[in-house]
Amino acid sequence: EDPPTIVNVNLMLRSISKIDDYNMEYSVQLTFREEWVDERLIFDDLGGRIKYLTLTETNKVWMPDLFFKNEKLGHFHDIILPNVYLRIFPSGGVLYSIRISLTLSCPMNLQLYPLDTQTCELLLASYGWTTEDLVFLWREGDPVQITQNLHLPRFTLEKFLTEYCNSKTNTGAYSCLKVDLLFKREFSYYLLTIYIPCCMLVIVSWVSFWLDQNAVPARVSLGVTTLLTMATQTSGINQSLPPVSYTKAIDVWTGVCLTFVFGALLEFALVNYASRSDIHREQIKKQRRQWELEHQAALEAEHLDSDGPTTFAMKPLMRPHGDGLSLDKARQCEIHMHPQPPRRCCGSWLSKFPSR
Repeated sequence: EDPPTIVNVNLMLRSISKIDDYNMEYSVQLTFREEWVDERLIFDDLGGRIKYLTLTETNKVWMPDLFFKNEKLGHFHDIILPNVYLRIFPSGGVLYSIRISLTLSCPMNLQLYPLDTQTCELLLASYGWTTEDLVFLWREGDPVQITQNLHLPRFTLEKFLTEYCNSKTNTGAYSCLKVDLLFKREFSYYLLTIYIPCCMLVIVSWVSFWLDQNAVPARVSLGVTTLLTMATQTSGINQSLPPVSYTKAIDVWTGVCLTFVFGALLEFALVNYASRSDIHREQIKKQRRQWELEHQAALEAEHLDSDGPTTFAMKPLMRPHGDGLSLDKARQCEIHMHPQPPRRCCGSWLSKFPSR
């Protein structure tokens, strides 16, 4: 029949020490506060002379069973004294404040890494009391405060949002509060450590294009060195990131750079092979032309040797008148031969023989 107890919550982020991409977690130190009213603790303020009572033993009064749903590790601070206090006001109001350090899980989507923006949550919920008995509400006005000198390595806290995340299970409905922290990754760090070195390696691999094509050791050494350096750079980048099943933006960048470096080495191998093939082909053509010239000269020489006895056997063409052959019959006997084209190498030798 009684209404549920209303607990107003607010907190202050003192520092965010680490945002771990590999383990997908972040560490935060905060001051956590709760306010509620317990009518059993109403007392006389003696005419306004007692503002509130302070207790250091929190187990003396009833407290909400709040817990952090995405907590992985946490501890209280006890230096020099426990950083906790409990104030009880004459009207029965209770203020509980404590300083704690937490390591919270933060599932990240790294598809746009390192140009991504991550949203990390801080979830607070009731463990055993349902909404029929206990309800958590953000304090009106300023539920979340952030220290002015908050500094994050490689990230910038753009903004934060407060929401409600009430959940319903088999045992009932439970009140829940949520803080969304939006972190934007700083690009300058990755520009200096990843992008500029990769560009330099790709440019260095192109130096082999200006080397002499006969300088094979220099070209091979330069190509293999840049390829191994690029592979080492890619491996170092992946070691700082969790093994995910999707392709990240940095994977595309390193893959393209590695392809350019490998393409420069492959280009040298192909050009070297093509040049050696051209030289070998020219040598074969030269040898074939020389062989054809030698073969043709041998054939001509053989042809001339075979025609020689026939030509000289017919000399003299004109017989004396006493041979019994008339001049007219002698004139009818002629030998027709195709003129041979002049040759540079044996033109003088061929000129010794008549064309007919």
